Amino acid sequence: MNFTLSQVPDRTAKPREQGITMVMDKGLSPREIEDMLSISTPYIDIVKLGWATSFVTPNLDEKLAVYRSAQIPVYFGGTLFEAFVVRNQFDDYRRLLDRYGLQYAEVSDGSMDMPQDVKCEYIRTLAQQVTVLSEVGSKDEEKIIPPYKWIQLMQSELDAGAWKVIGEAREAGNVGLFRASGEVRQGLVEEILTQIPFDKILWEAPQKAQQVWFVKLLGANVNLGNIAPNELIPLETIRLGLRGDTFTHFLDQDTIQEWKMTPKK
Repeated sequence: MNFTLSQVPDRTAKPREQGITMVMDKGLSPREIEDMLSISTPYIDIVKLGWATSFVTPNLDEKLAVYRSAQIPVYFGGTLFEAFVVRNQFDDYRRLLDRYGLQYAEVSDGSMDMPQDVKCEYIRTLAQQVTVLSEVGSKDEEKIIPPYKWIQLMQSELDAGAWKVIGEAREAGNVGLFRASGEVRQGLVEEILTQIPFDKILWEAPQKAQQVWFVKLLGANVNLGNIAPNELIPLETIRLGLRGDTFTHFLDQDTIQEWKMTPKK
C-alpha cells in the first residue's frame, strides 16, 4: 500500500483460499490485459474468459500467455463446457484444457438441464485433471431455486471434488442470487451460509451495491467474482473500508465517537 492507515482490515496474501477476486474477461485484447495487469495484478486471483468467448477470440494462445506471465490462472466460462457436453464432446473438452495448459475448469448447468448426479460425475472426472469451480444456479430469471436446494446442490458438488462453488448471477448480476433489479436475495444467502462454509463459495457480484453488501456481511476476505477489469481497484477500496459505502464499517466505535466529540474548526 502507498500509505499507512490504522484500522484497515488485513487482506489474505496470494495465492488465496479466501478473499478471492475473480475477473470477468469478456474479450480483452492482449494489450488491454497488459494495461490491466500493470495496475491490478495484486488484486486479481483468477480470470474467467466469459461464457464461450474463448471460442471466437483471435490469438487465444497469445492472450493466455500474457496472463501466464503474471502467474494468474485462467479458465473458460461454464457455458463453453456446456456447449461441448450438449454435443457429446466432453472428451474433446478435456483435450482442449490440456491443449491450452489450463489448470482450472468450470462446470455449470445454467444454460441446459443436467441431472445432478451427471453434473457431479463431470466434476469428479475433471477434478482428476484440473482444479474445478462448480457453478450453482440458473441463468433463467424465471427459474427460482429454493434455499434448501441451493444448499443441497452446493454440498454435493463440493463432495464431488469442486474446489469452490460459484453462486450464479450472470455478468449483469440480475439472476440467481439476485432479483432482476440487482437486489440481493438476502434470505437465500443467509440460509446458504448456515450450511456451506463461506470460504468455499465464490459469489458472483458484478454490481457495486452487491459487492458492498457481501463485504459488510462477510468481511474484507469474502470471495467475489464476475468483477469487471475497471472495477478491480474500486473493489479493493470497498474491501478495505476506503470508499464511502464501507467507510465506517471497519472502524472501531471509539474512533467514531472521538471524531464526533472533537471540536471542528
